[in-house]
Amino acid sequence: MAVLPDLDRNRIWRWFMRQNSEPCAFTKTDLRAAVDATDSWIDSNASSFNTALPAAFRTNASLTQKTLLFCYVAMRRAGLLKVQEDS
Repeated sequence: MAVLPDLDRNRIWRWFMRQNSEPCAFTKTDLRAAVDATDSWIDSNASSFNTALPAAFRTNASLTQKTLLFCYVAMRRAGLLKVQEDS
């Protein structure tokens, strides 16, 4: 999977600025560089992530399912993913 087009990176940058409610000591330029770096890192490390997955999942899951798994785990680690069992 290739890196995101500049328009998508820009939309993520703007979305982060609208959603962020925590104080920050970085600039908008710093944030944009971080968006670009994150997207590039994901692209560069996709095969490593895929290799780390158990073979049964790796060979049977779609790219979308693998991406969602990565996102869900990251969101849970950040305290952003709540599930029914949390109630």
